[in-house]
Amino acid sequence: MRVLLIPSHSHNLYEEFIRSTDLSVGVYRLDAGATDEQRPHSEDEVYYVINGRAQFTSGGRTVDVVPQLCLFVPAHETHNFHDIVEPLELLVFFGPAEGERKTG
Repeated sequence: MRVLLIPSHSHNLYEEFIRSTDLSVGVYRLDAGATDEQRPHSEDEVYYVINGRAQFTSGGRTVDVVPQLCLFVPAHETHNFHDIVEPLELLVFFGPAEGERKTG
């Protein structure tokens, strides 16, 4: 078993703190008014909202982002956070680990 603390605020938008072949976990942070420039991933992704308020669009659907919301994004789906009115802090889970799924 590993016991880890979630990294404190830093200047990195994304900080990974757990990685195995099948799973990676990190924290993604976006300031109020920021632009989410991420691209679709080749892995399935789950977001858990720790703090913040915004909008999230994925698969042609937009939802309000509030603390304790859980979002699932299938691999290759375009998605982004927008209209960020309170700084976002999100736990992010990739399965398999980000960058591990072979494309093609």
